Amino acid sequence: MQQENRAGVPPQRSAPPEEHLISMAEKGPFCSAACTCGWRGPARRARSLARRDAAAHQEA
Repeated sequence: MQQENRAGVPPQRSAPPEEHLISMAEKGPFCSAACTCGWRGPARRARSLARRDAAAHQEA
């Protein structure tokens, strides 16, 4: 349950950061990229493909 402020309005989510910071994560044989804006790339077996997904996201 969300907490409400005195005006009865639930708190709002903060805006995503304007700068896109990409991180790479490995889980078992898979690698995926994620961004601070909320974007997540698909899990890939090849790190090079995950890096390519991240580069394409930053260009967009």
